[in-house]
Amino acid sequence: MADSNHADSFADQIARGSVVSRPALVLTVFGALTVGFHLYLVFSGLIPNLITRPVHFMLALPWIFVFAPCRSPGARTLGWFLALAGGACASYVAIQSDALSDQYGILKGTQQMVVGTVLVLVALEMARRAINAVLPTITLVVLAYGMFGHHIPGLFGHDPFAFDSFLGDLVISESGLWSELTGLSADTIAPFLILGAFISAGAAGSGFMSLATQIAGRFRAGAAKVAVLSSAMYGTISGSASANTASTGVVTIPAMKRMGYPASLAAATEAVASTGGQIMPPLMGAGIFVMAELLALPYTTIMVAATPVAVLFFVTTWVGVHQYAIKYNLKGMSADQMPGWRRVLRTLPFFAVPFLILIFVLGWTGYTPQYAALFATGAMVLLLAFDAAGGADLSGWWVRLQHAMVDASRQIATVAAILICAGLITGVFHKTGVGVKITSLILSASDGNLWLGLALTGLASLLLGMELPTTAAYVICIAVAGDALQSMGVTPLYAHLFVFWYALLCTITPPVCGNVFIAAGIAQTPWLPVAGRSMLLGIGLFILPMGFIANPWLLKVASEPVLAIGAMFKVGLGVWLISAGLIRPMRSPVLRVFLLVAGMALIFFDAYGWNDSALSASFKF
Repeated sequence: MADSNHADSFADQIARGSVVSRPALVLTVFGALTVGFHLYLVFSGLIPNLITRPVHFMLALPWIFVFAPCRSPGARTLGWFLALAGGACASYVAIQSDALSDQYGILKGTQQMVVGTVLVLVALEMARRAINAVLPTITLVVLAYGMFGHHIPGLFGHDPFAFDSFLGDLVISESGLWSELTGLSADTIAPFLILGAFISAGAAGSGFMSLATQIAGRFRAGAAKVAVLSSAMYGTISGSASANTASTGVVTIPAMKRMGYPASLAAATEAVASTGGQIMPPLMGAGIFVMAELLALPYTTIMVAATPVAVLFFVTTWVGVHQYAIKYNLKGMSADQMPGWRRVLRTLPFFAVPFLILIFVLGWTGYTPQYAALFATGAMVLLLAFDAAGGADLSGWWVRLQHAMVDASRQIATVAAILICAGLITGVFHKTGVGVKITSLILSASDGNLWLGLALTGLASLLLGMELPTTAAYVICIAVAGDALQSMGVTPLYAHLFVFWYALLCTITPPVCGNVFIAAGIAQTPWLPVAGRSMLLGIGLFILPMGFIANPWLLKVASEPVLAIGAMFKVGLGVWLISAGLIRPMRSPVLRVFLLVAGMALIFFDAYGWNDSALSASFKF
């Protein structure tokens, strides 16, 4: 690879609208293959998992090892070798899938041993290059525990496993590398990533930014509230916190700085608001699809249940921004800074059309979520032929289409790298039964106390999430602590959403806080003050998971909408009081304490009071 930064050069060509060069053409061809395969899976019918999942793995390899920037010629050469070796071994699994299925997870012969070992090593390095070294390091520790854990005395020891059986379970059966997580990445998450990339390649950004500005710009701290609203809108079609920050932040952060906002506050507002993209229906984040698979619930059930808490996420951020507006006397935007409803109506279709298609197909037809994504993507292919002014632009259509396919393929590869590696962890967990053992440890440490168990689980999710992507942190933590929470009376959906929420908040929690770093870079300000303001701005977010545990009706909007809305208003008021007490300057410390106590009481004191047994009895979802 002559150019170590093909991705950047291609993006530059797209921005200029220039003729596609040979490297860009190679990316386009691979992008078309990746997108085409995953869209084909939506309607292809039953294809064996030991074919579709290895092919998914193969298609991710070049985006991680070949097309991604490399720091040295040695790393580039090694990337080529690993891509070819991994592709060859995955091809072997796909071609020999029928025969391998009959081996019941036991490898036979030296060739299969080599294939299995290479696949595991390539998966580990793919995860390292896609994100960082933490996830593969954890995976190596878990693999070592699976192989040598029989030497550990006491509770955490397990029976010894033969190497051919242990490795075979991970590489030729539908666990480990080819587990449900990999299947979910290929069959369900990929179509939505494709949709998000196609929406982003068009003029959707102009559309939701214009609408957000027209609605929220006139309020106190209007520029900051535009950031909150636009991030919520972007979250409905993205499901990615970092993409949300990068996409909306390049517009909102400079706008806030021009209006006199402290740089750290401008960056913190965008970082916190963008974090909610992974919980905002209808697209939500990859972790929600994993949750639906693990819970064996329809995606739409989780989407509806999570809607009130997703709304509360952005209400909490809005409230925090408003308190800062009072503190710094931040004004709204002037009339000449507003886009006007004519521009809003002109750009509205670019995000409203796919959004409405998603909602209609998910809510009023019998089609699967994957089909909903497919139909909405088809609409976006047509909309890419129009520019932000609403005029036909056929010459730009092909360039935008290329950009969408390449961006979608990169996102698919990154998610695949995370979930395939996480599959190794869950595979060992299932084989060794370590999850049950850790559950016993958590129950023992919390002495059966629900709130202490929740606090320990939330802390574990935050700690894991500091070094891992949200989805990986959620998968590992729910595998470890999910059963413990359920043993204390929390039903599965509440337990999973609780863990996912805290894993999500790692994006604004120091010392490793990805959204904060991105926003601080855009604002050109040190990241530590941004992290501090993000924590204070989003203080209510750290309390909300406890709020929907204490207020079970909050997640029951489908069956009890009136009670759910009432609980949402009660918890929202509690968050407002807490933010007012912590952010807004008060002359009287007594008033601050009163606001904090009143806010906590509203959030934690429900119709059942503080009675844990009554609380547990109310968990009938």
